[in-house]
Amino acid sequence: MRMYEVRTLLDGHGLVESPRWHGDRLYFSDWTAGEVVALDPAAGRAEVVARVASLPLCTDWHPDGRLLIVSSRDGLLLRRESDGSLVTYADLGRPGWNDIVVDGRGNTYVNRADFDPMTGEAAKPGSVSLVTPDGSVRQVADDIAFPNGMAVTPDGSTLIVADSYRHSLVAFGIGADGGLSGRRVWADLGEGTPDGICVDAHNAVWYADVPGRRCVRVAEGGAVLDRVDLDRGGFACVLGGHDRRTLFIVAATWRGMTESEMVTPGSGRVLAVRVEVPGAGRP
Repeated sequence: MRMYEVRTLLDGHGLVESPRWHGDRLYFSDWTAGEVVALDPAAGRAEVVARVASLPLCTDWHPDGRLLIVSSRDGLLLRRESDGSLVTYADLGRPGWNDIVVDGRGNTYVNRADFDPMTGEAAKPGSVSLVTPDGSVRQVADDIAFPNGMAVTPDGSTLIVADSYRHSLVAFGIGADGGLSGRRVWADLGEGTPDGICVDAHNAVWYADVPGRRCVRVAEGGAVLDRVDLDRGGFACVLGGHDRRTLFIVAATWRGMTESEMVTPGSGRVLAVRVEVPGAGRP
C-alpha cells in the first residue's frame, strides 16, 4: 500500500460529515453545531453558509447549482436560495433521515435508518427514498440495515449505498424514472464499516470508516486497492479540488452513539490527501 501524506486543513469542529466539492470550495456539515460550512482550501478561509438544527445534517448539490439540505428532525428537504434563505424543497413525511445524493438529472436520493439512539441498535432495516424534480417522494429501496453514504457512478446508471451494519456496499440500477432495481452486493468489506463514500474515474469506491480510523479504496467485489490511515474516525470523504485528485476526509474522535456527545468536542477535522485517480460521478 502507498503511504500518504495527510494534511489538516481545519480543526476544532465537532461531528463533521457530508463533504461536498462545489465550484472552488469544500462544503461540509458540523452536526454538533448545526452548521453547513464552506472552506476555501487555497486561502484557508471558512464561513458558515447555513444553520439547521438537525442531526443528522447532510447536504448535496442540485444540478441547478442550489444546495439541498436534509433537515432530519423536521422531515424536510430544504433548498438554499441565492440570497442564503432556506425554503422547503420536499416534505419527506417523517423525521429520521440521513444521507443524500443527487444524480445528474436532478433525482435526489435520501436514506433513513431506523434505530434506537439509546442503544445504537437497529430497530428494523432502513430504506432509500427518491425525490423527483417535481418534489414528489417515494420509497425505492428497503432492507438496508444501516444506510449511510451514497454515490452515483460516472455514467449515472448505478446508485451505491453504504450499509454500515452489514459491512458492505450495495448497488442498484437507476431506471429512467429514477427508480431502483437489480439490487446486488457491490462489495463485501469484511470488517470494514463504511460511512460516507465517493467514486473515482476507475469506478472504484473510497469509503470512510469510523471504527477502523481509515479511508479505504475498493474495487467492485471488495478487493482493497488503497488505504489512508487516520488517528481518529473517518466519517466521510469526497474527491475534489481543481483536478478532483484531492481526497477530502472529515474525521473526529468517536465516543459512541449512546454518549451525550458522540465525538470528543473540538476533535473534528477536515483533512486532505493527494491521490492518483481523480473523482467521477456524484457527489
